[in-house]
Amino acid sequence: MSELLLVRHGETEWSRDGRHTGLTDIPLTERGEQQAEALRPLLAGRRIALTLASPLKRALRTAELAGLDPEPEPDLLEWDYGGYEGITTAEIHRTRPDWYLWDDGVIPGPAAHPGESIAQVGARADRVLARVAPLLREDGGDVALVAHGHFLRVLTARRLGLPPAAGALFRLDTATVSRIGTEHGRPALAAWNLPSEPTP
Repeated sequence: MSELLLVRHGETEWSRDGRHTGLTDIPLTERGEQQAEALRPLLAGRRIALTLASPLKRALRTAELAGLDPEPEPDLLEWDYGGYEGITTAEIHRTRPDWYLWDDGVIPGPAAHPGESIAQVGARADRVLARVAPLLREDGGDVALVAHGHFLRVLTARRLGLPPAAGALFRLDTATVSRIGTEHGRPALAAWNLPSEPTP
């Protein structure tokens, strides 16, 4: 049966430093490029009918280095963090000690990225899932989605029939592959957060 392959991009300076990286288009680090190349064995031998990727360079580059042929899909962009773009959770906690993204959301940012509610992120995930559903039903091959941590967690929740905020339950590291297949005709996790390199 066809599976949904979720690929989180490799390391960037901001992901390494724990900074919220939504629409800021920053490249992979050298280590991130190595991580992306190391994803190839996790994807080798898969019959991939379609690869969609966030149009941000960290996702597109990861897809290319992993041996995929990505088609840009704007709905795969990361959560728009608005006024929290580029800021770490520790910095946010200085003024909002109990803040938690999945419950409290983001504050408005500049016009270029005003911020998104979790419902808006969930709606984008639903559009992606609706687009790829026919391919998954036809069993014509896997569908690979190359994107970002928080977005892919929301998409996973929606694929499993859960509310968008249930994405909080699915930790997702950089340069990992996860698989959502089916069991008895219903979506089910087949593998989660498989690293491209041994964990130190």
